[in-house]
Amino acid sequence: MSTDFYETLGASRDASPDDLKKAFRKLAMQYHPDKNPGDDEAEHKFKEINQAYEVLRDEQKRAAYDRYGHAAFENAAAGGGQGGFGFGGGGGGGFADIFDEMFGEFTSGRRGGGAARRGSDLRYNMEISLEDAFKGKTAEIRVPTSVRCEPCEGTGAAAGAKPVACTTCQGAGKVRSQQGFFTVERTCPACHGAGRVIDNPCESCHGQGRTQKEKNLSVKIPPGVEEGTRIRLNGEGEAGLQGAQPGDLYIFLSVEPHRLFKRDGADIYCRVPMGMTTAALGGAVEVPTIDGGRAKVTIAPGTQSGSQFRLRGKGMSVLNSGQRGDMYVESKIETPVNLSRKQRELLQEFETAGKGRSFSPESDGFFSKVKEFWTDLKD
Repeated sequence: MSTDFYETLGASRDASPDDLKKAFRKLAMQYHPDKNPGDDEAEHKFKEINQAYEVLRDEQKRAAYDRYGHAAFENAAAGGGQGGFGFGGGGGGGFADIFDEMFGEFTSGRRGGGAARRGSDLRYNMEISLEDAFKGKTAEIRVPTSVRCEPCEGTGAAAGAKPVACTTCQGAGKVRSQQGFFTVERTCPACHGAGRVIDNPCESCHGQGRTQKEKNLSVKIPPGVEEGTRIRLNGEGEAGLQGAQPGDLYIFLSVEPHRLFKRDGADIYCRVPMGMTTAALGGAVEVPTIDGGRAKVTIAPGTQSGSQFRLRGKGMSVLNSGQRGDMYVESKIETPVNLSRKQRELLQEFETAGKGRSFSPESDGFFSKVKEFWTDLKD
């Protein structure tokens, strides 16, 4: 039993021509064979979509279908031709023409060849330091790739020879074949979509129009780049076949972990060890900054481990901007070790003198909660 054409397109029976066109476009893009290579089910679905749209896009065919259903086309499909509406018709057409009308050159860039033979894009992974990410740099890289053949100037033909039009596709770069109701368009198997063939190929590149070579390039890395930043170099990918457009080179950046700083966007963090006396009595410490300088941080009396001090404008550069993020200094209070006898006595005297007074609020608060917890358990 044939599927209802409106159901095939997912449209209602009172859908406007524009609504039908939108429905067809969406489904055709989804099930197109170029997007689903080797998928027989997708190819079958694609044919059904085109069959439905070819009928419903035509006012007369749609009116006949609305009145008689699939029976309106049975005579034409059987070859009778009287009183029915054929899908292919004497004028060619078919869904290749529908698809051309809807999507232009979407189908793999097959118009006139060339586009399908564009050079491949290349990827290059580069690791840089956090300092380089802050200030930017110009890096020199070597990329193994294919470049335009100099002897034949990228044509692939020997000296004095020229590419000629492909006799299989007549220079179109594509061939059409009839499959039932439909005309299927494919890349020409003889010229692979170029529309030209070479009878006398270049000896250096064997008709490819390109040769393998390592290329030296300078890559400008702007200040403020982050992990995963992608830099595109137009036309620096592989050379295209027989003079076609080259691909692009994509530089993917990764930033090395730093021994002092941790980055979070445009802000950086630095953990700074502090002596117990400095934290208790207050003072000042010098800390390094990402630009290679130093900054003084004032430590308030009673500073606890984990406290943060903000230095405005001392963070990372912001990409494509003259601004900078902030730097956060996190205190890490050190417990004294290897104490002398005198130091031990002074600490014990400090402990004795502080009895009855609260000079460790966080500790006192914690153990008060512990006592309440134990009391609740007993109750």
